[in-house]
Amino acid sequence: MISPGELIQLVSPQGKKYLMTVEAGKELHTHHGKIDISEVLEKDFGDEIKTHLGKVYHILKPTLYDLIKNIERKTQIIYPKDIGYILVRLGVGPGSKVVEAGCGSGSLTMSFAYMVGETGKVYSFDRREEFVSLCKKNLTKAGLESRVVLEVRDISEGFGFKSMDCGFLDVREPWLYVEQLAEVVKNGSVVGFLLPTTNQVTKLLEALEKGPFIDIDVVEIMLRRYKPIYERFRPDDRMVAHTGFLIFARIKNK
Repeated sequence: MISPGELIQLVSPQGKKYLMTVEAGKELHTHHGKIDISEVLEKDFGDEIKTHLGKVYHILKPTLYDLIKNIERKTQIIYPKDIGYILVRLGVGPGSKVVEAGCGSGSLTMSFAYMVGETGKVYSFDRREEFVSLCKKNLTKAGLESRVVLEVRDISEGFGFKSMDCGFLDVREPWLYVEQLAEVVKNGSVVGFLLPTTNQVTKLLEALEKGPFIDIDVVEIMLRRYKPIYERFRPDDRMVAHTGFLIFARIKNK
């Protein structure tokens, strides 16, 4: 059974999704009518619930994908198609210690926190207080705030600790901070970067080649959606062609 305080996702007959925390006395107002959220406490994930007008909604358990897509944002977020590859390339898993800078709205921070589990830790930094506050708000909503150390910090002054398992920078001029990143991450570990333009990538590559880095790689992830209609299955009319370049490298002996 679903418990008070648990995060759920309600899906309308047309597929519209509502992410919310279960609270007694709470109501969801939709164009299909009103849903008494207290009734969810008598149900389980996968069950149905009806509005006061008799329209059926499905009760689902939110996945990491759902959490990312529904976060409150003030910045462009890193999309799931890129996040999945980042997590695999960095080798993030239960017990990992991850450092990142440029938390923004927190989509990647949330993903790191989800993957490191109860035994891992994410150390996240941003120069702007408003982004640190927003990231913390989104992490709290997802129930992941205890796994993350958030701090307002200018990383040009260093990270303040060492021996991280991997690192990631989502900042405008990462080539200025590659030495600081190399200092905080273990030898042989993977670090990653996200950049939107080719001229930024070439500046970063120049800095990486001059620093303690090997196994440098640059990729771009494309995702093409299809219309799930069996009678006329075909690609969607539009797609997001470019979100960013992903750059990865390993730290060699320093």
